[in-house]
Amino acid sequence: MTIRTALWKVGTQPTQLLEALLPNERLLEDMIVAQPLLLSDAWMLIGRQERTAYGGIIDLLAIAPDGSLILIELKRDRTPRDVVAQALDYASWLEDLQPEDIAAIYRRFKTGKNLNDDFMSRFGQPLDEETINQSHQIVIVAAQLDDSSERIVAYLNKRDIAINVLCFQVFANGSEQLLSRAWLLDPVHTQVNVVPPADGPSEPWNGEFYVSFGESTTRSWDEARQYGFICGGGGAWYSRTMQLLSAGDRVWVNVPRTGYVGVGRVTGRAIPAAEFKLVGVNGEAPALDVLTQGDYHREFANDPERCEWFVPVEWSKAVPLGQAVQEIGFFGNQNTVCKPTTPKWRSTVGRLKERFGEA
Repeated sequence: MTIRTALWKVGTQPTQLLEALLPNERLLEDMIVAQPLLLSDAWMLIGRQERTAYGGIIDLLAIAPDGSLILIELKRDRTPRDVVAQALDYASWLEDLQPEDIAAIYRRFKTGKNLNDDFMSRFGQPLDEETINQSHQIVIVAAQLDDSSERIVAYLNKRDIAINVLCFQVFANGSEQLLSRAWLLDPVHTQVNVVPPADGPSEPWNGEFYVSFGESTTRSWDEARQYGFICGGGGAWYSRTMQLLSAGDRVWVNVPRTGYVGVGRVTGRAIPAAEFKLVGVNGEAPALDVLTQGDYHREFANDPERCEWFVPVEWSKAVPLGQAVQEIGFFGNQNTVCKPTTPKWRSTVGRLKERFGEA
């Protein structure tokens, strides 16, 4: 179903704004480079008009907090089906890029800048060369797609090819122009469609959820263990995967660079911080009134995109950070929640069951 947006001017007699056109499609690319939030608040642009080894030119390239890459193609004057086919061709080149190749792309995009330094500044964590470009997704930017192209995109996603479409529309408001955007598919689906490395096998998901808990001044594992929850936030990239969880799901919690610290069953849906409640010493109260060992993005409490989100969990085993379980070969990922489909995840869960005494 084609995505179309209608905008109305608020008033006693609402007025519908008419659709308009940008002076040229290059302007949209320029606006995205000037303000990457037009695409996502969770990505960092690292390349523009980058030539592939096959002779094509990628419009834009971005990187996510977990080191995965995002290939962004603007439709321009190509047919919708052509741009989908071309994006897939570019992705076949992208997946073979090595860390040094990606660093060189960034130097061409930002003269005199260093990718590692700017990644740390943007995301507050180092860029791990072992995880960079372990997965990627494709984003097509277009005013609209035909039904056939939408079916192709949906088909590819069902088969774990992470591709999405971001539809932009332009509206006239007097002498000004306004821009609206809408995703064809919920971005959470493409974020969790992790593409295995080219040399790594894939297998059916084992039904066990992986959780990355970012222990820091922002959130406290001791409090999560005490009150029974997992949480994530600071941007949609960190919080939206929590929507994957439902009551009864089993989660295995890993604190990056520390180890696995808990396993339990989800008891409810994901809830924004401002609405989440806990039972404290004085009975049930808002979580942000009870929790004291982290800031839990309190400054964004009223912003659903950037606030902390919580999922209640009944722990069957939860240990202090000092007793975290970490072994060589354990699975790790920076998505807050994911459904891994690699043999490494199966073996990790098997080993954790032994260590935590889980059936």
